[in-house]
Amino acid sequence: MQNSAQIEYDYSIAKAFTFATILFGIIGMTVGVILAFQLAFPALSNLAGEYGTFSRLRPLHTNGVAFGFTLSGIFATWYYVGQRVLKVSLKESPFLMGVAKLHFALYFITILLAVVTLISGITTSKEYAELEWPLDLLVVVWWVLWGVAMFGMIGIRRERTLYVSVWYYMSSFLAVAMLYLFNNMEVPTYFVSGHGSIMHSVSMYAGTNDALVQWWYGHNAVAFVFTTPIIAIVYYFLPKESGQNVYSYKLSMIAFWGLMFVYLWAGGHHLIYSTVPDWMQTMGSVMSVVLILPSWGSAINMLLTMKGEWGQLQTNPLIKFMVMASTFYMLSTIEGPIQAIKSVNAIAHFTDWIPGHVHDGVLGWVVFMVMASLLHMAPRMYKREIYSKSLLETQFWIQTVAIVLYFTSMWIAGITQGMMWRAYDEYGSLVYSFIDTVEVLHPYYTIRAVGGLLYLVGLFMWAYNMYKTATVGRVLTKEPANASPMGA
Repeated sequence: MQNSAQIEYDYSIAKAFTFATILFGIIGMTVGVILAFQLAFPALSNLAGEYGTFSRLRPLHTNGVAFGFTLSGIFATWYYVGQRVLKVSLKESPFLMGVAKLHFALYFITILLAVVTLISGITTSKEYAELEWPLDLLVVVWWVLWGVAMFGMIGIRRERTLYVSVWYYMSSFLAVAMLYLFNNMEVPTYFVSGHGSIMHSVSMYAGTNDALVQWWYGHNAVAFVFTTPIIAIVYYFLPKESGQNVYSYKLSMIAFWGLMFVYLWAGGHHLIYSTVPDWMQTMGSVMSVVLILPSWGSAINMLLTMKGEWGQLQTNPLIKFMVMASTFYMLSTIEGPIQAIKSVNAIAHFTDWIPGHVHDGVLGWVVFMVMASLLHMAPRMYKREIYSKSLLETQFWIQTVAIVLYFTSMWIAGITQGMMWRAYDEYGSLVYSFIDTVEVLHPYYTIRAVGGLLYLVGLFMWAYNMYKTATVGRVLTKEPANASPMGA
């Protein structure tokens, strides 16, 4: 049997998705910064006619970051990690290589079409499910192709034991496949009525049922795009970069099954105090609180992996990113359940505390892990050392400060909003008008925009470091065993 040292891994697909990660990250986060400044300074909405309005750009931002940047990063890491932990090269199967290439081509085309349609105002208006039916069909095709590539590689593997990261990738594939199909059941109106745009559709569900299915999907898009595949990434790259074994493999599996059973039932917390049945709202709250256990099980496992090796935080910026990402994961997975408690939700719902929670998770956990993993991959894919360690250190501190500015300003803004909306005088009348709350929030919106801008600067630093690593980094004669070699 061919041993792992003789296997020549093929990184062409991983490189293609790495490029897509950088491109869609720049697009999605640049739009996000524009939106943040529009909220602080509304006149900025008038700079590009209808194409520069908040309502056109906001779906571009959420979809660009969630399904452009994050999914690209997940696919890039899968085509790198999958080969290495399964001890099989894509080169060995012309069929699987063809499937992987088609997966990338259709994915890339879909995201570009998403940019065009969303900025044109063509949208289903369902959160995280805004693409119209022709693009939904494309998504289904390339998602199935990813599954064929994944399970095909698992089928021809040399390594009998499936490493925990593979379990997390598989769960992401299977759960999103189910969620996406059910939530995006839609009727193209042109083919039913013969009128209107061929792109337009209506949901097969209505009213409360539509809300239920939407937030069953919406929260689990967070679970199986922003959580399980990122855990897959950290369980591979943190031990590889640090040279440490995972602290507890048993804990990683217990946490895995805990997440699988609990996460799927937590979406009801988005619909507290709505027309959804009360028992379902309560179930969403309870399951969200229970979700702390498997979430913190994963996060503590990640941090304890560094036990006895904390000195690496001083010398290796990639370890800094991964440990900070795990810390932000702990923060966001205690904050979400707190917001899901009914009494807290009464204040938090519809306020800026919610995007504060989302962004400390996405910016601190998801983006940090994706950037660190691609930087770990770079010397092994391009056979060159990372271009600049000092640039990476600077990026880390700029982006960490940026996240703190972002979520603290949104915490304060959100709780201020919630309290002002609930303030009554002795006659039972509201003390504040809606515009009063908007005026009070202006400084916090400005701080959020500045935090977003700083984060975007860090993203450009990362993109530059990746580009220079691939093109002019010092050539490596052999693959590094663990810690990634870095230039000055």
